[in-house]
Amino acid sequence: MKGKKGEIKNVADGYARNMLLPKGLAVEATPENLNKLQGQKDSAQHKIDMDTQAANEAAAKVKGKQVVIKAKAGSNDRLFGSVTAAHVAEALDSQFGIKVDKKKITLSTDIKNFGSYKATIKFYTGITETVDVEVVEG
Repeated sequence: MKGKKGEIKNVADGYARNMLLPKGLAVEATPENLNKLQGQKDSAQHKIDMDTQAANEAAAKVKGKQVVIKAKAGSNDRLFGSVTAAHVAEALDSQFGIKVDKKKITLSTDIKNFGSYKATIKFYTGITETVDVEVVEG
């Protein structure tokens, strides 16, 4: 009989008394502990609500926007190196004031030349936005 953290389970008295409680794997379902559990659930839900709201606001800021990244050129108008998700994250921060982890940015293709590209940003579960990435010589 497995339970997850925060789940209320009915177990045999001996199992609870001899195994679960001494090892700290469970607590007794007293009114005080149930209140504490409800408070933790409410706090977690509030955090999810706040994160969702912040993600929606950030997505609205970049919707339909173009991120301009300046890069140096080598021979044949190819870039020295390539433009990565980290470059896009830096540009989003400097141009729009939005901090995004580079791991949450997916580029449509490897960027090794000047031109226009697409990047998808995952702000939160179910909240994504696509931005245009313009790579120019600079």
